[in-house]
Amino acid sequence: MFSALLNRLMEPTEPQVADDDARLALGALLVRIARSDDDYAQVEKDQIKAVLAARYGLSDATGLLADCEALEAEAPDTVRFTRAIKDGVAYEDRIGVVEDMWAIVLADGVRDAHENQIMRMVPPMIGVEDQDSNAARRRIETRG
Repeated sequence: MFSALLNRLMEPTEPQVADDDARLALGALLVRIARSDDDYAQVEKDQIKAVLAARYGLSDATGLLADCEALEAEAPDTVRFTRAIKDGVAYEDRIGVVEDMWAIVLADGVRDAHENQIMRMVPPMIGVEDQDSNAARRRIETRG
């Protein structure tokens, strides 16, 4: 079902990712992060829905979350999502994406080794520097 989207996300000639594709890429990335510790808790799902609703002005992101979960399950790697974000989102907004990622990791109150690993890998893949990722984490922890 999502194979056409996954292929579009990897096309080298596409300079701008469509808004719908960017929504799905971000949501699928957040789902992948939440699932990285093999404990996809309801609090993480709720946090992803809240992030998607706030970011895209939705009253209910339940349907979008379901599509993102399906896309994440079909995607063979994380690069497809990170590339779409890096290519289609301004740097300042990518820092906000990293904050969203940290909000998902910290939603259940536990930082698992797998989550730490993916959070070391993904911010550089979307072009966010380590110090900006660390500052984003601290902002989320402070909001706690």
